[in-house]
Amino acid sequence: MNIQAFKQYLELLKLSGIQDIYFKNNLLKEIEPNQKNNSKISRITPNNIKNLKEKYSNCSKCKLSTSRNHFVYGNGNPNADMMLIGEGPGADEDKTGNVFVGKAGQLLTKMLKAINIERDEVYISNIIKCRPPGNRNPHNDEVEACLPYLLEQIEIISPKLILLLGRVAAISLFHIDQTLKNYRQKPLYFQGIKTYITYHPSALLRNPHWKKPAWVDLQKVRDDYKGLTKET
Repeated sequence: MNIQAFKQYLELLKLSGIQDIYFKNNLLKEIEPNQKNNSKISRITPNNIKNLKEKYSNCSKCKLSTSRNHFVYGNGNPNADMMLIGEGPGADEDKTGNVFVGKAGQLLTKMLKAINIERDEVYISNIIKCRPPGNRNPHNDEVEACLPYLLEQIEIISPKLILLLGRVAAISLFHIDQTLKNYRQKPLYFQGIKTYITYHPSALLRNPHWKKPAWVDLQKVRDDYKGLTKET
């Protein structure tokens, strides 16, 4: 990689919120925070989330707006210590305007209960806010159009922990094209926030044998989340 291309790559990482990069033998190894994200943004109140949801409900920034029923912004506790981020709404979410309400959502609720977390404790959103036709993966231009909404949500909620659900969510935030297996090896940091990656609940419904490694991931999240609640 030449110097100019390398600079462009670093700028891309900076724009995605990655603040520090450590290299060893010329290979990217870890992404770490330069400071701990422990404080909520005092100028933000829970009503801001409700207002923004209404403000953006008629979004037409990409072609998905022409086929959707609802702009699915997000649901949960706006003062949450943990934020869950999936890929995008499905058919049930498109009908109701709420995130993770179908079979995948029911499984997600059970996954949280398994690690002693109530769903209303956390905030849940998606990379994109409108359902892609046939539940296909979102296209790059759709992610780019919608990502500012998610970044704003992260800023408002200021979570201390993030759980990404699925490879699409991970690639959308970290811009590193690698397998979910590799993403799951260790937590990364997005905008200084410790971030775990695990399987999307809909993938677990299709492939039940992945539930065992997903449980390994969830136990790590549980242990970190317990530590957060002890600090507060």
